[in-house]
Amino acid sequence: MNLNPLIKKTILYYVYDPMCSWCWGYRPAWQALKQHLESLVDIQYRVGGLAPDSDLPMPADMQTFLQGVWHKINNQLGTQFNHDFWTQCQPRRSTYPACRAVLIAREHGLEQAMYLAIQEAYYLNAKNPADIETLVELAQGLGLCGKAFAAQLTSSEVNQQLLDEIAEVRKMPIQGFPSLVLMVDGHHIAIPLDYQHWQTSYQAIAGYLQPIAKST
Repeated sequence: MNLNPLIKKTILYYVYDPMCSWCWGYRPAWQALKQHLESLVDIQYRVGGLAPDSDLPMPADMQTFLQGVWHKINNQLGTQFNHDFWTQCQPRRSTYPACRAVLIAREHGLEQAMYLAIQEAYYLNAKNPADIETLVELAQGLGLCGKAFAAQLTSSEVNQQLLDEIAEVRKMPIQGFPSLVLMVDGHHIAIPLDYQHWQTSYQAIAGYLQPIAKST
C-alpha cells in the first residue's frame, strides 16, 4: 500500500502501562506494526497508570487472578513469563512508580528502552518494578545517574507530569491497555488491536490515511 511518507498530520498514540501483562503479550505485534508505520505517522507513547502507589501486599485473590492472566497470555500468544516472581517477590498492586520511571527516561530519549527493561525485569527476571530499588537499577543499566533518577522518581514534578498524562489519556477512546488511538485533524479515533496479526491495525490506520494522501 503506497501512502505518502510525508503525511504527518496524524499522530498514533500507543497507550500502555509498563507493568501491564497484555502489553507484554502485545509486544511482538506492536514492534511489527510500528516498523511499518514509522514513516507514515508520528508515533507517540502515553502511559495510562494502571494502579496507584501502594505499599500494601497484593491480596491473595488478586495474585491468583493475575497468575491466571499470565497463563492465559502464554497459552494464547506463546509469551514467556517467569512465574518465580510470585514466590521470590512481594507483589504489590502499584504501577505508578514504573510509569514515572518511563516518563523520566523519556526526557533522555530512553522511554522505549526503559519500557522494555521494566518488562524484562518483571516478566523474565522475577524482579519487582513496583520497588524503587529495581527501577533505579534499571536506570543505571541504561546509563542514567541512579541518585538523580531516584530523586526524580519521588519528586512532585514527575508525579504531576504522570497525573497530567493520565488525565490526557482518560479523554481518549481507549479500552484498557494497550490501546491504539489515531489523531486525525484533532479527532481521536480508536484503532482495533490484534495481538496476533499486526496487519489488522495497519489496515485500519491506512484506511484513515488514504483520504489524506489523496488530498495532498
